[in-house]
Amino acid sequence: MRNEGLGSWPAHRARKTPHRTALVHEGTTVTYAQLHDRTARLAHALRRDGVRRGDRVAYLGPNHPSYLETLFAAGLLGAVFVPLNTRLAPDELGFQLTDSGARLLIRAPQLAHLVPKSVAPERTVETGEEYERLLAAAPATPLDEAVAGTDTCLIMYTSGTTGRPKGAVLTHANLVWNSVNVLVDADLAADERALVTAPLFHTAGLGMLTLPVLLKGGTCVLVESFDPDSTLDLIEEQRITTMFGVPTMYERIAAGPRWASADLSSLRTLQCGGSPVPTALIDTYLRRGLTFQQGYGMTEAAPGVLFLDSEHAVAKAGSAGVPHFFTDVRVVRADLTDAAVGEPGEVLVRGPHVMAGYWGLPEAGARARADGWLRTGDAARVDADGYITIVDRFKDMIISGGENIYPAEVEDALAGHPAIAECAVIGVPDATWGEVPRAVVVPADPQAPPSLDDLRTFLDGRLASYKRPKSMRLADALPRTASGKLRKPLLRELHGDDA
Repeated sequence: MRNEGLGSWPAHRARKTPHRTALVHEGTTVTYAQLHDRTARLAHALRRDGVRRGDRVAYLGPNHPSYLETLFAAGLLGAVFVPLNTRLAPDELGFQLTDSGARLLIRAPQLAHLVPKSVAPERTVETGEEYERLLAAAPATPLDEAVAGTDTCLIMYTSGTTGRPKGAVLTHANLVWNSVNVLVDADLAADERALVTAPLFHTAGLGMLTLPVLLKGGTCVLVESFDPDSTLDLIEEQRITTMFGVPTMYERIAAGPRWASADLSSLRTLQCGGSPVPTALIDTYLRRGLTFQQGYGMTEAAPGVLFLDSEHAVAKAGSAGVPHFFTDVRVVRADLTDAAVGEPGEVLVRGPHVMAGYWGLPEAGARARADGWLRTGDAARVDADGYITIVDRFKDMIISGGENIYPAEVEDALAGHPAIAECAVIGVPDATWGEVPRAVVVPADPQAPPSLDDLRTFLDGRLASYKRPKSMRLADALPRTASGKLRKPLLRELHGDDA
């Protein structure tokens, strides 16, 4: 049996376009031949360190060639890649390392403080000098590990609706089919030069841009953090043809003083996700001759589900589009019958890119399925033309600047505060981030309620900064049903205003 996984991609690309540039990072270029060589060397080094089929290899660092080399090297061995979010707090990262059972961690030196010593894997490799020495000492000979498309490629953690994150298990086939969907629908070309500013530890930056571009043989320019001015510089200097971002990023670019004069002539497509692109922002970019490709996705679908092409960006503004080419989507009522045109219902997804399940949580994976369809927990309406608009989130998820925040996770962390009797978290509008979390707190002692600063200090090290409440309301009690269930709609009505 041959290697049918992502680990085979560098070798296949190297035999077709060895001298073409695969990656650019801070002025350093990596050709496809070099990517193949470095991936093979890393795979040998990992094997020498005891990594075997099915073992988990974690990565903690910003966008960098070593991220992709680790992904592909793990794929060569039949090992499982575990990308970690650099924005998480130590406790959160510790949970994911422990839950995944990572045997080896590759991390950036500047992030050492984020990894609790008590849960660090048995072997840690720092990117930079140690990583390069590891590669230099390893052979570049081919590996003979057989990997099937159905084998697990990576575990990507999503914020948990029940107070703990869940690891979505994505197979090699899941990621391949998602990449094919993007190539079919986004019309990516072999000469693409993609600006990869969105973090690769999120499924959108990896699945909607980087992997499809590398499969096609284009170039990915890796950027470690987003900055509007630097983005314009790179578009001009690198002749960027495509990029992915959330609406907030595009708004910040357009709000800068250089927007009107920047050379954007190389850009062909702008991908946007996380939330619908505001009509005003569409108009701003149209005035520069640019249109958006929008969509809707989720980690569990690797991630593409719906796609709105440039042709319909204006006419169907606010819509998330139609299903990707190899994807089926239904909008259903509570009894799983199809909703009528204009009637809100739950989004169900089916396709070869939908996850195999949740790591170590077979029951949760089973609950997420309905007759072979993935239940998204998101509500939508379908118009007469088949275009789908997401209208609510059944799971109460907050989307803040493209980051997913689940209230249950924040509530679980806040529950340990000694001054809090009970609390709930809701999303409230924010001009910059779209939504931000607000804590509604019932104090343990009404005469000594906690302050917002108290809450944020308490969560320092427990939750990422973007998950911490940006505002707080005090309440005598939380609204509940007769059975004790929290009434989130009423909670938003009472405490969700802008004041």
